[in-house]
Amino acid sequence: MILLISDLHLQAERPDLTRAFLSFLQHEAARAQALYILGDFFEAWLGDDAMDDYQTQIAHALRKLTDSGVDVFFMRGNRDFLVGNDFLAKTGCKNLPDPSIVNWFGENVLLMHGDSLCTLDESYMRLRRVLRNPVTLWLLRHSPLKWRLGLARKLRAKSRTQTRMKSRTITDVSPDAVQAIMQQYQVKTLIHGHTHRPAV
Repeated sequence: MILLISDLHLQAERPDLTRAFLSFLQHEAARAQALYILGDFFEAWLGDDAMDDYQTQIAHALRKLTDSGVDVFFMRGNRDFLVGNDFLAKTGCKNLPDPSIVNWFGENVLLMHGDSLCTLDESYMRLRRVLRNPVTLWLLRHSPLKWRLGLARKLRAKSRTQTRMKSRTITDVSPDAVQAIMQQYQVKTLIHGHTHRPAV
C-alpha cells in the first residue's frame, strides 16, 4: 500500500490535527510500504535550527515510522521550503524533489506540491521566484531566528489577506500549466497538493 498526504499544516495551535496525524502514523501508515508527503507538512518552517518542542515531537514520530521499515518521502511545499538535511536525517525521510516521477504498477506518475502550477496568481509566482532563489535561501538560512520569525508572521498575514481577495480561479492550478507539465514529463497521472481541493 502506498499512501500520499499533503497540506496538513501541522502546528502546535491545532492539537486536533496533531492527534489525527499521530493516529494515522500508528495505524494506516504503519501498514504501508511507503508514505509520500507532498509539501506544506508544517504550517511554517523557519529552518532546521529553529525546531521547537512541537516539531521535534513530530520528527520523533516520523523516525519511529521509518525505523519500522516504512519508506517516507518528503517534498517541500511553499510553507516548509526551508526544511533541510538535518530534519531529513532526524526523521529518516528521503528527499523528494518537486517535481518527481515515480513508477507505480508499471505507470509513471508525476508528483508535485502544486504551487508552481498556480501560474494565474502572478503576485504569488513573483514571490515564489524570489523565495526559491538560491541566494535568498542562503540568506534566510543564515539570518537571525528573530528576524525569520518576524518575516514569517508578515508573509502569513499578507497571504491570508490576499487569498481572501483573490478569485478561486486565480488561486487554483492553471489548466494550461497542468497540461504543459504533464506533456513535458509524458505522464497520464499527476498528483499534487497546495490547492486544498481534493479529487478535482
